[in-house]
Amino acid sequence: MVWLVTEGRVLASAEMASDRASRRRGLLGRTRLEGAFILPSCRWVHTIGMKFPIDVAYLDADGVVVKTVHMPRHRVGAPVWRARTVVEASAGSFGRWGVRVGDRLEIRSAS
Repeated sequence: MVWLVTEGRVLASAEMASDRASRRRGLLGRTRLEGAFILPSCRWVHTIGMKFPIDVAYLDADGVVVKTVHMPRHRVGAPVWRARTVVEASAGSFGRWGVRVGDRLEIRSAS
């Protein structure tokens, strides 16, 4: 587990897709997500087959949010070429957390 942090403030616990299997599976089969799901080395995502809508933040190489989108179920997102990492959360999470374009998000180890 890791923490999603901005300006020294913990936004949420997060799960990192650290291998091929976890990247491929993503959020499929889940009915909800507590916290965030992080996909390193990623530029686009889809929600085909998912059971709930999500918020998506695309981060550049420095962890700066370059784009955020709300993705309903069964959609394919457009690639964001400047993105290097994608952060997914349940729909409405970014509004509660105050995540906006231009924010710098850090991914910190829980240990």
